[in-house]
Amino acid sequence: MPTAPTLADVLAAQRVIAGVADGTPQIYSPFLSHVAGYPFVLKLESLQPIGAFKLRGAVNALAHLPAGVRGVTCCSTGNHGRGVAFAARKAGIDAIVCMSSLVPETKREGIRALGGTVRIVGRSQDDAQRESERLAREEGLIEISPFDNPHVIAGQGTIGLEMLQAAPDLACLLVPLSGGGLAAGVGLVAKAINPDIQIIGLSMDRGAAMHASLEAGHPVEVTEYASLADSLGGGIGLNNQLSFPLCRDLLDDVILVSEREIQLAMQTLYYEERLVAEGACVVGIAALLAGKLPKLSGAVGTIITGRNVDMIQFTQVVSGEDVTLGEVTLAGHRYAA
Repeated sequence: MPTAPTLADVLAAQRVIAGVADGTPQIYSPFLSHVAGYPFVLKLESLQPIGAFKLRGAVNALAHLPAGVRGVTCCSTGNHGRGVAFAARKAGIDAIVCMSSLVPETKREGIRALGGTVRIVGRSQDDAQRESERLAREEGLIEISPFDNPHVIAGQGTIGLEMLQAAPDLACLLVPLSGGGLAAGVGLVAKAINPDIQIIGLSMDRGAAMHASLEAGHPVEVTEYASLADSLGGGIGLNNQLSFPLCRDLLDDVILVSEREIQLAMQTLYYEERLVAEGACVVGIAALLAGKLPKLSGAVGTIITGRNVDMIQFTQVVSGEDVTLGEVTLAGHRYAA
């Protein structure tokens, strides 16, 4: 069983990724601060070279590969695949990214543009995960899990380190929650620095695998649905060894938000902060606007995790048009502050 990363591992990862995947801006939001009643800051991981935070974990993980590796594989809902493809090209090795048919075409194209090979398998991340495992087992590739890898978790943890270095008074972090690599990394850093800080995981209210697993007390599979927060889809793996126990031990709460609440939060971030962001980025903002957060005790921060959104869909959202999500149509809603 792999060993869970520590604060020392995150500090080491900070040195590994320096100059490649670090140093994104952290900005104060007057509008969201007014809503929250406390200072509210946004960590702009959307400004990473690949447009998403996943670059941190991917760069750190590939830096720890054994000598002579000819290629890597992973499953991804989009952004981890970009990170792995970017880091693999930099290392001069091949990368095969396994994805389900639910992943938007724009995210597949982004991986191919970085030199990665995309393999579409099934209609769930669990299907893609099984194919990635097969490639590792039968074709000698090294699998880079998007969340259940100590070096990936340590890489994502550098975000929490930077957030608290920039704003030591943060009392609560709102962390988008999917497979748990981000929440685990940020949580272990934040709790090591300030044991009293609140770490809240946020996800969509249909197909939230980590939430369902935490409720069950063990990893479970869930049905996946098309969502504005498509980056938060997918399972956590039934053999999850790191991100599940870390999230179980570090998260103070998990809050789910609806597609309508995500829609409003995307509009709010766009009109109030002029930011283009994926639906997965705004789940913390969605919970704030919907009044779903517990009573806050001080400054709040959230992570704008990526900008790799389908721009046609994004334009529909911010323009107040109807949006089709699989077999469901989300009725249009015009923004009004």
